[in-house]
Amino acid sequence: MEKKRLSKALAAAGVASRRACEELIFSGKVTVNGEIILTPQTHVDLEMDDVRLEDMRIRSEQEKIYYILNKPFGFICSNKPMERKKLVIDLFPPEKRLFTVGRLDRDTTGLLLVTNDGYFSQKVIHPSSNIEKEYLVKTLREVEHEHLVQITKGAFVDGDFVRPVRVTKMRRGTIKVVVKEGRKREVRVLVEKAGLKIASLSRIRIGSLRLGNIPEGTFREMTAQEKEAIFKN
Repeated sequence: MEKKRLSKALAAAGVASRRACEELIFSGKVTVNGEIILTPQTHVDLEMDDVRLEDMRIRSEQEKIYYILNKPFGFICSNKPMERKKLVIDLFPPEKRLFTVGRLDRDTTGLLLVTNDGYFSQKVIHPSSNIEKEYLVKTLREVEHEHLVQITKGAFVDGDFVRPVRVTKMRRGTIKVVVKEGRKREVRVLVEKAGLKIASLSRIRIGSLRLGNIPEGTFREMTAQEKEAIFKN
């Protein structure tokens, strides 16, 4: 088998996304043939080399799996066990080593991709892919023209100024917000800084892939056509 960079090999084996695998390596949790490796670019062969994550042997690449989930309210996008916290990955069979593609915060529902393909995950979340994400926002009061103007102007999120691609009023207290940056809680910050309190927030589209009628808390496998749709706005 051809040797691969350690971070890429771990991601291909379904350990986590490429970025998360790099963090595991940097933190000293990965060994190769008994030696702690801190360099993600180290080349390894999972069949020939003894690669371990916290003493668990990582052997070979998993069959790639891709799911579309309608994330329920109150669930956290993390692979780290948390006492009294509900994790998205707990909705899936425990024998599958999966992770979420990017994150939705605990109070946000809707379209979430779950996979064991680190390369795919990195491609979706990397800014260079320029993928639109669309959110449906329901507020506790009627949305006025001034609110739409303020949201459209943008705001600072985690120290960086961001501006939505598009903001559309659907009904009295319902708007759709399209963004590309994908920063943590970006849509929530944009709407709340415009003076609106959010009743519910749900992601309904990634690229040209729409959530559709998947019931909240359930998932299904993604088709090849749906994978391609992600990269088309």
